[in-house]
Amino acid sequence: MSENQNLLAEQRRALILDEVRRRGGVRVNELTRKLGVSDMTVRRDLDALARQGVLEKVHGGAVPVVEASTHEPGFEAKSGLEPTAKEDIARAAAQLVAPGSAIALSGGTTTYALAHRLVDVPELTVVTNSVRVADVFHAAQRTSGPRQGAATVVLTGGVRTPSDSLVGPVADQAIATLHFDMLFLGVHGISVEAGLSTPNLAEAETNRRLVQSARRVVVVADHTKWGVIGLSSFASLDRVDTLVTDAGLPPEARAEVSEYLRLVVAGESEQDAPD
Repeated sequence: MSENQNLLAEQRRALILDEVRRRGGVRVNELTRKLGVSDMTVRRDLDALARQGVLEKVHGGAVPVVEASTHEPGFEAKSGLEPTAKEDIARAAAQLVAPGSAIALSGGTTTYALAHRLVDVPELTVVTNSVRVADVFHAAQRTSGPRQGAATVVLTGGVRTPSDSLVGPVADQAIATLHFDMLFLGVHGISVEAGLSTPNLAEAETNRRLVQSARRVVVVADHTKWGVIGLSSFASLDRVDTLVTDAGLPPEARAEVSEYLRLVVAGESEQDAPD
């Protein structure tokens, strides 16, 4: 399609990945026609997506990677996935945070993006089980020096996961004694059937405690998380107040989600679930 000729590489690769997942596989010659780019460009895109572990190259094209429900990518691997969508989601989610509130941020690359948007919100108390999220606030304070209204950051203890979250009994006990105005929760997967899920059993329990300690639960998840089911569910959709996602979430998924919770699509007008 000629209108796609000038797409940035990141946008083009997102389209390729969506096509692979939707159809169960694509051929190089189909992609060159659809995207209006050269055979070499498509092959470079497939190489990049294969290195990220989100698809598998086969002769003449590519197929989706079929992951086990226990597979948990590391933080760096996940950071390369849907970066623009995560930034859009972070920008929209940050608008929900009031100065002076007590919030919790779970582990994950989307909550990490959100943390960068919150460093200048005054008088926040931030509880997190993410080493990466805590580092964002500490780095901002080291750079700017002591200042009035800087966030108070509480990092739970625990055992570190591949995604740099702290989980297990130490984290669970710390979280159980706290109460948050709002929890921003990154997820491995979200679906009507399984709710919110993760491949890590210990992380599931820690996330369960986070949800129990929050007055409001906001899930921040890009559209690729929809329909993904990890090994362990830790909350049903009716326990979630708001889902902040990106414009890639298809219409049928939007309709399903809106039956359970408030839907905020970054960059679009807000859609609220019926009362």
